[in-house]
Amino acid sequence: MDHEDFTDPRKINFQNNRLCYVGQDVTSIPEILGKMYGSKVRSLDLSFNSLTTLNHSELFPDLEELVLDNNNLDDTIKLPYLPHLHILSMNNNKITVLEYLVTQIKYNMPSLRFLSLIGNKACPTQLIDFEKDENDYKRYRYFVLHYLPELRFLDSRPVTNEELDTALTKGEFTKIIRPSFGNEPLRFDWKSSLGSQSRADTSNILPPLAVSPTQEIHHQAAYGRRRYRYAGKHSEGNRFILNRDL
Repeated sequence: MDHEDFTDPRKINFQNNRLCYVGQDVTSIPEILGKMYGSKVRSLDLSFNSLTTLNHSELFPDLEELVLDNNNLDDTIKLPYLPHLHILSMNNNKITVLEYLVTQIKYNMPSLRFLSLIGNKACPTQLIDFEKDENDYKRYRYFVLHYLPELRFLDSRPVTNEELDTALTKGEFTKIIRPSFGNEPLRFDWKSSLGSQSRADTSNILPPLAVSPTQEIHHQAAYGRRRYRYAGKHSEGNRFILNRDL
């Protein structure tokens, strides 16, 4: 696609500070979108594309909502520094290592309150692995909430005071195993993945510890009765927000 294609009004929906660029099969965010709309956008929906990188996302510095559902984002993702972001939806991507993602979110998205990772291997559901159960999913939630205690919603469920208390005391011990390629462990420079504009001081933060195969913990996402607001033809970004939170 060239720049003329990107600016085709039939492919871009921008109104009320919300930009939707959905289903265009792009592997990265078109730079021209940021140049044209970046300073005006508060909500950005890039779902149903083929994104493998978030390059040029820094051109949207005032984002409050980012929807990345149904893309090809994996463990090499580098999240931008978005200090005002409240909602991040990454359903149905290729995230497998949870600790890298939550570490980036912690320092690059300090205002985040709503996070959804349904459909990633890092957050398995029965649709992904029928061998998991409710206890596996609870351990997954404890791990995430231990590092992101300010979350109000995780996936399709609100965060309760009880599980937050448990997460703060036990969550760090529910770490999942890192995947490997052949006999070599996956290597990831987690500090370099933090946004260059991050204002957080990470000088005293230690990298995640290695986990042996015997410590592997699996997760199960449980589905129950849900009430949610659906925004847009394709977007899943607000599926986990209750009506009373709107």
